[in-house]
Amino acid sequence: MKTLEMLQVMKYYYRLRSNNIMKMKYSNYLAVLGLCCISCTGKQNKSITKENILKPNIIYILADDMGYGDLRSLNQDSRIPTPNMDKLVHEGIHFTDYHSGSAVSTPTRYGILTGRYAFRTRLKKGVLWGYSPSLIEPGRVTVASFLKENGYNTACIGKWHLGLDWVKKDQSAEIPDVQGNYEVPKDFQDNVDYSKPVKGGPQDHGFDYSFIIPASLDMSPYLYLFHGEVVEEPSEYTEGKDQNRDGRGVFWRCGKVSPSFDFDKVLPTFIDSACHYIKSFANIEKPFFLYLALPAPHTPWLPVNEYIGLSKAGRYGDFVAMVDDMIGKILKTLDDTDINENTLIIITSDNGSDWRPSDIEQFGHRANFIYRGRKADIYEGGHHEPFVARWIGVIPAGEKSDEIMCSTDLFATLAGMLHRTMPDSFAEDSYDLWPAFIGKVNTPVRETIIHHSEQGYYSIRKGNWKFTPYLGSGGFTEPIIVIPKDGETPGTLYDLKKDIQEKNNLYNQYPEIVEELKLLLEKYKEQGYSRPMKVN
Repeated sequence: MKTLEMLQVMKYYYRLRSNNIMKMKYSNYLAVLGLCCISCTGKQNKSITKENILKPNIIYILADDMGYGDLRSLNQDSRIPTPNMDKLVHEGIHFTDYHSGSAVSTPTRYGILTGRYAFRTRLKKGVLWGYSPSLIEPGRVTVASFLKENGYNTACIGKWHLGLDWVKKDQSAEIPDVQGNYEVPKDFQDNVDYSKPVKGGPQDHGFDYSFIIPASLDMSPYLYLFHGEVVEEPSEYTEGKDQNRDGRGVFWRCGKVSPSFDFDKVLPTFIDSACHYIKSFANIEKPFFLYLALPAPHTPWLPVNEYIGLSKAGRYGDFVAMVDDMIGKILKTLDDTDINENTLIIITSDNGSDWRPSDIEQFGHRANFIYRGRKADIYEGGHHEPFVARWIGVIPAGEKSDEIMCSTDLFATLAGMLHRTMPDSFAEDSYDLWPAFIGKVNTPVRETIIHHSEQGYYSIRKGNWKFTPYLGSGGFTEPIIVIPKDGETPGTLYDLKKDIQEKNNLYNQYPEIVEELKLLLEKYKEQGYSRPMKVN
């Protein structure tokens, strides 16, 4: 069945549902997706070959705003049950010093898919929004296009948040880039022609299959896109939710919404879609790469009834417990399809949890573990994330690695796993950590790593040293920006081996290290790459 035919099938069912001709359950709708998927594969049930074993299926699960301290296996004092992620920790490897490429969503996602720091693009701070144009440059090689060239089927399911090139209704007018907490009026005219295919999404960056929402689940427009086409036009309006009125974490902005869009069901919908995809592509000759970008536990925190009260960390904890259970459904699908031994599964997060000091005080739960700060900050709590990987029989079970690792390293690591050489023309900030995955690394792989905050603060890490040429969090934690007075230290230097909580600023005690890291940071920013390359 061709893509257009699949889209027409889905639009037909949505039209029936929105017109009240029939009441269609989400499970039935997803069954349609599954049938379409199976039709595409032609039910090629082939035996596993030696080539398949050398090329495992790859499932990369990216949680949204989940902290290192949420997993009970990584934080014995966690107030949240996470049995499925804990199972993966025990059956695979976890990295204790893994960092997202940014302390917020969009730039981290850009780095994951391109192997390049997002500060090298037009996005110098902040994130993109629902109407923002595409961030990934046309023609740029991505993890998906690289794997596709190396014999993989590729799929993107979940939250995109990398911009889309919507088609204008009126070519002489612009599409408003609605940002922040702008109050979108009910009669808002966005100038988008939702009947036209959208460019700049997953299908233009190496993914064969895509089923996404444009941005975060608290950013309009609220709709699904399948293979670059809107499933149901956002012809209705939502007043949004307000945390002050509706409770901590219950928040989404007002704006356009599809009539059948149900915020509570977005996470289960994506999980069901992913399970259908895995079942459909489990035992064919070509392996698959599934980039599963969860919209949770980012706001809105929407645990459904069966998860309410499951944790001791309030609504957020219950939502993380729901996320863990959804991951359990993925693991069960791997069991049911008997592809566990030929599947590399990775679970991580795009940045730290937005867990405030008041939340810690109320619940006694440290979502960002012992690290200072929270989501968006240049402090460790903004970007020091869980990273767990399992490939049964290949990655030693129950191992941990203290290697410094960045989310940009996915690209080179998968290339290393496949024994493919990466040219110098792409993945400029990606290092091959595969030897660390399988316990065959003796010396540190990464010399440095660059951190980046929501407000555009930079920080550089080399070995145990972390240097930041600013004061303040550069994110959400107060004070955000601190202007040093005459004679005051203008930045920070921490020895993270001795001071992981960033309490003792050694800036004045080690001026030579400050100068070295300052020059190195500027060098990597200006030269356009940070991994070893041959320079003509």
